[in-house]
Amino acid sequence: MANLPAPVDPGASLPEMEQGVLERWRERDVFAESLRRREGAEPWVFYEGPPTANGRPGSHHVLARVFKDIYPRFKTMRGHYVERKGGWDCHGLPVEITVEQELGISSKEEIEEYGIAEFNAKCRQSVFTFLEEWDRLTERIGFWIDLDDAYRTLDDGYVESVWWALRQIWDKGLLYEGHKVVPYCPRCGTSLSSHEVAQGYKDVTDPSVYVRFGVPAGQGPVQPGDELIVWTTTPWTLVSNAAVAVDPELEYVRAKVPGEEAPLVVAAALAGRVLGDEAEVLERFPGSELVGLAYEAPFDFIPGSEWGEKGHTVLPADFVTAQDGSGLVHTAVAFGEDDFRLGQEAGLEMVNPVRLDGTYDERIGPFAGRFVKDADPDLVEDLRSRGKLLRAGDYEHSYPHCWRCSTPLLYYAKPSWYIATSKIGDQLLAENEKIDWHPEHIRDGRFGDWLRGNVDWALSRERYWGTPLPVWRCEAGHLHCVGSFEELEELSGQPLPDPHRPFVDEVSFPCAECGEAMHRVPEVVDVWFDSGAMPFAQYHAPFENEEKFEQRFPADFICEAIDQTRGWFYSLLAVSTLLYGKSS
Repeated sequence: MANLPAPVDPGASLPEMEQGVLERWRERDVFAESLRRREGAEPWVFYEGPPTANGRPGSHHVLARVFKDIYPRFKTMRGHYVERKGGWDCHGLPVEITVEQELGISSKEEIEEYGIAEFNAKCRQSVFTFLEEWDRLTERIGFWIDLDDAYRTLDDGYVESVWWALRQIWDKGLLYEGHKVVPYCPRCGTSLSSHEVAQGYKDVTDPSVYVRFGVPAGQGPVQPGDELIVWTTTPWTLVSNAAVAVDPELEYVRAKVPGEEAPLVVAAALAGRVLGDEAEVLERFPGSELVGLAYEAPFDFIPGSEWGEKGHTVLPADFVTAQDGSGLVHTAVAFGEDDFRLGQEAGLEMVNPVRLDGTYDERIGPFAGRFVKDADPDLVEDLRSRGKLLRAGDYEHSYPHCWRCSTPLLYYAKPSWYIATSKIGDQLLAENEKIDWHPEHIRDGRFGDWLRGNVDWALSRERYWGTPLPVWRCEAGHLHCVGSFEELEELSGQPLPDPHRPFVDEVSFPCAECGEAMHRVPEVVDVWFDSGAMPFAQYHAPFENEEKFEQRFPADFICEAIDQTRGWFYSLLAVSTLLYGKSS
């Protein structure tokens, strides 16, 4: 009986009691003592996913941190040594947007007028704005974690470890520059990765329009004056129409509709839905008989000749279905992955009348300077006034928005840097099978589905505050990926005072192949690569603490909210598999 705790006074203040416990923990340094008593014991490895400290902690952070505390505490009580190293995610759009708001600016042009050095200095200051609140919350909920020796993704050593990782990926031939259609935020002026896109979907209502594409000269069953009916939910892309895609094996019909002067052409399976039950089918034929047919685009701002020989003609494609729409797919080469691929296969020229800020350029006449999504209603009305519209309505669907500023994303053809994660897709799936997921269905469900749809990682960001992409290029196009600060100093003959922009941008060196000056490409790295590198970068491995890293890799336990299956969980798996051939 002597060892039983004293009964609690029912009139006692529980919050005051908790404060008393916290005070004793502080005085006796209980957390550190719990680690000291387990030194030399079998390690049990915990990784802390890094939050960004420039925002206040919320209730969701409390929930996650309770679970993050319970398991390491339990394993410590069971005799394990459980290092609990804190961490902070310091780069990227979350920080940049906060600073933009503080400065009253909202564009990249204004940032560059303000000065990249000055802007990034503000970002560095902003990162830890609410650090005291985070510390207070962490202690108040009893979350034992070492914040005094926390890793920070902005630290020079962390950045250097990320450079080393990218050099390893480069040496494996998996880091490359490509011109593809990417999810692009016109407000932030940067492309995004697929896992960032997955975190920003919103239910929206967009225009649904069925547009008439006139046929000036017949071909096969289609007669002069007939109209192809094409469906789209992005009227803003119609000014960039380059072709119409059909399935060569799908059945199409030429039909007469009451009240319509010209016969209309749609997929047979969709005729009732698009044309109505009273439509009279005049002819049936496979889509192959439409291939090569020339048509009149709904807008003439960009002549068909600018697209090349096959501009404004019907092309065969493998992505056309009879599930929705009309079976004839509007193709704008610069604004869709399928469109871009079809354009490459058909030899269509790349014509893009949309500026990087999401507005039309001067070629689009009265719509020049308009933000493309805002122009949708007026474009639809223009089609209606010229008799080019069969019908219009609303279409409710889930559409990707920027995960940081909530601007609707554009799918936009532009150069970006990629990691060829598609080449290790089978390996990612195999490593996922070894992960002990809780709940178990995440393995083959949400996370497994994500991995099965894996695409190359769009790594680069056309921004300012982030880990600079360590690739240098000369005028002749030769490339060199730098893997350490020491290597850069040897190449350039000058020390690097700060690895961030704009200081690293000022470092050049002679090209080993042609002797011309090499300058760094302007992009920075996706912040999710930063956080995915934490298993080794938190120790500045492999430059130091390599043995410590090896003892603490891979992890026994990580815990985050379910959205991180498309975020940190993915980047951890991808980076470790790329570098070490196994899950972290």
